[in-house]
Amino acid sequence: MNDALQAITLVWGFIFLYAIMASMDFGAGFWAMIYIKKEHTNATKIANSYLSPTWEVTNTFVVGLVVAIYSLFPGAVFSIGVALIVPASLILLLLCIRSAFLVFSHSLDKYEKILNYISGITGLIIPGLLISVLPITHLGFLEDVGGNEELNLGKLFTSPNEYAFLGFGILSTLFLSSLLLSDYSKQADELKSYKIYRRDAIITGPLMLVMAFLVMLTLKKEAAWLYEGMMENSTLLFVSLIFFIVSGVALFLPYFSKREVKGMPRLAVIAIIIQYMIGSYVYGVAHLPYIIFPNVKIVEAFTDPNSFRAVFATYIVGFAILVPGFYYFWSIFMKDQRRKLKKRQMSN
Repeated sequence: MNDALQAITLVWGFIFLYAIMASMDFGAGFWAMIYIKKEHTNATKIANSYLSPTWEVTNTFVVGLVVAIYSLFPGAVFSIGVALIVPASLILLLLCIRSAFLVFSHSLDKYEKILNYISGITGLIIPGLLISVLPITHLGFLEDVGGNEELNLGKLFTSPNEYAFLGFGILSTLFLSSLLLSDYSKQADELKSYKIYRRDAIITGPLMLVMAFLVMLTLKKEAAWLYEGMMENSTLLFVSLIFFIVSGVALFLPYFSKREVKGMPRLAVIAIIIQYMIGSYVYGVAHLPYIIFPNVKIVEAFTDPNSFRAVFATYIVGFAILVPGFYYFWSIFMKDQRRKLKKRQMSN
């Protein structure tokens, strides 16, 4: 594997990690809004308990991703900036609004309800904007106008592939978050909330799969080069589909316990993350050698080899320290939240 390929693999790893964590984060905000008036369950409290630790950690990966792109592919920075000027500006604005309410709502109880609505609405809009970046990179909408690169917004907003990706991103967010919240609810012995989130996962999962097929169908018509590249790894796509089926079946498996609750959400979460990992790998490999088709290739945009080795070594050390630290922090917080929920149940 040459240096440029290692660098783009690192960047794609950042994108994958952020996509998974952000989907669970944003989706939790949406579900908290949906069930805010369901007083007979703790579904909103469950979602907010998960939301508290994740949004801070998730935003860390945004910083790492931006630094990685700027350091490793400086030749692509201008083109990426042009491509992302509209979606990225909107995303940053919404993230600032969302983060502000997440901070102040914990200090002032009167903002708790508006927090749920702000985090819920942005929890759908932001993932849609984030994934809308992908069609920009593979549909060739960056055009040379008078010697300057410009994004053709007319073509972008009339592209079926753009809307297929938009729907896929939103449904993926709802599916991943409902899976994780079902697992969290079960661990906290919140069986009413567990049944609600399990039902949501059963509904959103097949819808997400339909949107995935629509993505492939529109890719075939609008970006044949990428579709053909993905079909070269059709075996891996089939394996990815198998993991999706495993995830769905896991929600119906009998769980042998005193309460005999159906479903094994932990297995479903693991299977679906593996599925997304395989799918993102197939897409990433098919996207090579372009960062933005057809303007920017990874080799042409790559940094100096010496700079790459220094940056790459720094990121590896950073990953070795931060990832275990984040996992340890997250596990401690989740255990603490489960204890608080159980105490609240006993007091009620």
